[in-house]
Amino acid sequence: MRLVMTAIGKLAARQAARKALAAFGADVYRLRTDAGVPRTQLARGAGIDQSYLARIEKGTADPSSGTCARIALALGADLSLRLYPNTGPAIRDRHQAPITEALLAIAHPRWHRFAEVAVRQPSRGWIDLAFHDPRQRVLVATEIQSDLRRLEQLIRWSTAKAESLPSWEGWTHLGEVTVSRLLVIRDTRATRQAFDEFRRLLRTAFPGDGREALESLTGVAGWPGAALLWAAPDRVRPGAYRIMARA
Repeated sequence: MRLVMTAIGKLAARQAARKALAAFGADVYRLRTDAGVPRTQLARGAGIDQSYLARIEKGTADPSSGTCARIALALGADLSLRLYPNTGPAIRDRHQAPITEALLAIAHPRWHRFAEVAVRQPSRGWIDLAFHDPRQRVLVATEIQSDLRRLEQLIRWSTAKAESLPSWEGWTHLGEVTVSRLLVIRDTRATRQAFDEFRRLLRTAFPGDGREALESLTGVAGWPGAALLWAAPDRVRPGAYRIMARA
């Protein structure tokens, strides 16, 4: 797993930091004024300069966690640093991109493709790929996995994100559609062992025939319903993958 921080990602991180600092400063100002504590007194109690405290309250300073803790202690307040679930991690599996390329390469032109589909409610997250067939009125939410750890959570999460597709900004342009799912697993010894161990569970969650799903994705056959496909390393092209109906 590797984290690639793009320019857009860096900008989003700076904006999120500014928003958090502004909220902290507003809380400090509110608690201080509610308690009737002068800024000079709070600054002295927290061991910082009064002008620096003023900047903190305005959200223009970048205090350390220790400074925030001293301010909270002087105010008689609790300090909490938390992460709230949003649209999912920016960390990407290094195998995901070449498997995505393989899927896009074999998909029949009848399928309209959408990458990195953001859903927001009732569940928030990203769907790796979505394939839309306007003629059959089906939208296939596609998840790509290089391992099968935490299998129950994977199934729950993929189902929840698929059910949240109506919150996607492109949903209204599709017309009436039926949402289905596709799970693509990287073919390794570990994933084959996990599949053999939890075959019934996976077949229950993805009952569609893999061969029919592959024929539908590459041709004009009808979509068989929630299905599972495999991605194996291409022996001819290093770093590339080929999509298969079976491991």
